[in-house]
Amino acid sequence: MIDQILEFNKKFVEEGKYEQYRTSKYPDKKIAIITCMDTRLTELLPAALGVKNGDVKMIKNAGGVISHMFGSVVRSVLVGIYELGIEEVMVIGHTDCGVQHINSDMMIEQMKKRGINQDKIDLIRHCGIDFDTWLEGFDCVDNSVRDSVEMLRKHPLIPEDVKISGYVMDSVTGKLNVIES
Repeated sequence: MIDQILEFNKKFVEEGKYEQYRTSKYPDKKIAIITCMDTRLTELLPAALGVKNGDVKMIKNAGGVISHMFGSVVRSVLVGIYELGIEEVMVIGHTDCGVQHINSDMMIEQMKKRGINQDKIDLIRHCGIDFDTWLEGFDCVDNSVRDSVEMLRKHPLIPEDVKISGYVMDSVTGKLNVIES
């Protein structure tokens, strides 16, 4: 499958199809969107919000969750604010999320089935990784969005003039419901 992607990419570049996507690194709408990596949102979310290439900074991870005050998602938000002119942050969860209801025990069992041995898991625990927190899912997408919004609003390095809001998108229709404005 990767070979097919690489072949497509070669033709894409040779034919100059990239020209229509040229833009600067600065988001035109001065917005960062934190959302899930769910495949259903790849085209649905931008279409449902009316954003195009160059409009926003899109930060994606499993669940669209901010799980650590000083993790990579917050780092990306800070770079967006201080280096790229971000003035607003939207946290957008979605219905029927795959991260909903997952837990570390389920994930560790899947790891073992894929050949990861208990010694590696024990070593990682010994190094201070709390699997329960690190691999935790959520039970309610609304609450997950609220928690992420609250973490950003209370973050000591995010200026008070940055507007932070939270939403849940219907993963079929693209309809946004306001959770925190």
